[in-house]
Amino acid sequence: MSHTEYGGYFMLLRILLLAVFSMAFAACRPAAEENPMTVTLIADGLKQTFSYSGTGTVAEFLADAQIELGNQDRISHPLLAPITDGMHITVRRVMETQTCQQEDIPFERRFVPYEGIPAGEEQLAKSGQVGIQEACYRIIFEDGVESRRIPNGPPTMLTEPMDEIVYVGILDEAEPLAIMGTLSYINNGKPWTVKGNTSAKRPLIINGRLDSLVFDQNEDGTLLIYTAETADTDDFFNQLWMIDTRGNSAPIKLAPTDVLYAEWRPQVRRAIAYSTGAARQTRPPWHALNNLWLMDIDDSAGRALNIEELIPESDGGQYGWWGTDFGWSPQGDRIAWVRADAMGIVDFEAKELVTLLNYAAFDTSPSQLWLSPLSWSHDGQLIAFTLHREPAETGPVFDLAVASADGRYAAQVKTAVGIWAAPSYSPAANADSPQGRLAYLQAREPDSSIYSQYDLVVADRDGSNQRIIFPSASRAGMQMRGAGLSANPFAWSPDARLIAIVYQGNLWIVDVQSADSYQVTFDGGASNPVWTR
Repeated sequence: MSHTEYGGYFMLLRILLLAVFSMAFAACRPAAEENPMTVTLIADGLKQTFSYSGTGTVAEFLADAQIELGNQDRISHPLLAPITDGMHITVRRVMETQTCQQEDIPFERRFVPYEGIPAGEEQLAKSGQVGIQEACYRIIFEDGVESRRIPNGPPTMLTEPMDEIVYVGILDEAEPLAIMGTLSYINNGKPWTVKGNTSAKRPLIINGRLDSLVFDQNEDGTLLIYTAETADTDDFFNQLWMIDTRGNSAPIKLAPTDVLYAEWRPQVRRAIAYSTGAARQTRPPWHALNNLWLMDIDDSAGRALNIEELIPESDGGQYGWWGTDFGWSPQGDRIAWVRADAMGIVDFEAKELVTLLNYAAFDTSPSQLWLSPLSWSHDGQLIAFTLHREPAETGPVFDLAVASADGRYAAQVKTAVGIWAAPSYSPAANADSPQGRLAYLQAREPDSSIYSQYDLVVADRDGSNQRIIFPSASRAGMQMRGAGLSANPFAWSPDARLIAIVYQGNLWIVDVQSADSYQVTFDGGASNPVWTR
């Protein structure tokens, strides 16, 4: 190798050795420190800025900053997110509590048409009452400030709100119609009466509210008895009252309270039969005692002159909690009775109930029970009633039946008339019907008669030759609902030529022979018509 070549080779080797040495030296030196990052933390009401040199996660940063997290705390970044320069981390402290509070429920204001005041005028009939409910909530706080309120189930009703009722006078356009006797009825909770002409209707009282359990008129139409709610005490659910229909006299409080049935005794002056219950804080607001009393009264002061027990108190059988209803014969010598599953005659001497017919009860609801109204023929020989057809308690079919008062027979007169048929014999015979007539309501849909519309039917005494007299076929039928133990929705005139009936909440009078009809009231608040001489 020449001297020149040898020199070049030696230079190349020297360069390689220097490179290797430099690399080894660089590997042995410590790494240069990284630049620290700025991190801002907002937590527990403080805002702090940190110079953070780590390369960890948000969770590690919070641990280094000694921030402990609760199970519900909210963080602005995922815990596994890496820390970056300029990051703002916010921790919101979340706390949950539960609370219950009472809340007012506003009452509604209802305007009710009313015939007792001039057209267009308003009169406060009943003040409204705010209801109260208890509502429970889960309350979510974020950093001590409420952020959400979540209902913990539906509120619990403590006191139901009571509507404010305002009467509004309407224009009365009743067509004047001459009538015989005295026709009385309940209108918007008040007793009204009509004498001589339908334009002569008037309220008998202004204050108080009738509960519709009792509403009956004596034979000459001069005295009316009714039950009204007792606002001044919770000891009774109602009170029996009497009022003279001939003038403007004040009502007279009678002795009986908690009355479920009361009726004037025909042919006997100033005698009343009645039955009572015991008040309770449920629906219905009574538990029937299934008793029967006869009371003679002083009609001028309402003082009881004599009280006789006709039927002693009893449980009344399986459905006795609802009560037993009664009905005098036109001669005033016998009383028929009806319960949910049977009917018969009261034996005055033995002081017991004699059964004429048993049948299947119809259980309408846990707080209400159906009883058939009873109606005696004018001669006191027959009793008409509605019969629930066997066997099921919830079966939908109801027939019109008649039983002889002496117990010799009971027969179906018309099948599938409906639950609200309320058959009623005419109070007298006349030239048009020497034997008297039988009126009843016929369901347009007998298989669902509770909710069906009804027509008023008049037939001969034995149920033959029936014909619909009201309403006309082109109009909606009557929608009936039970009130009290067994309220009658219509009433015969004393001469058996007219029938007063409640249709769409108003009182109408129907001519039995011609089927002509006349509207008497117009405010939709009528019920419980009674009509005597």
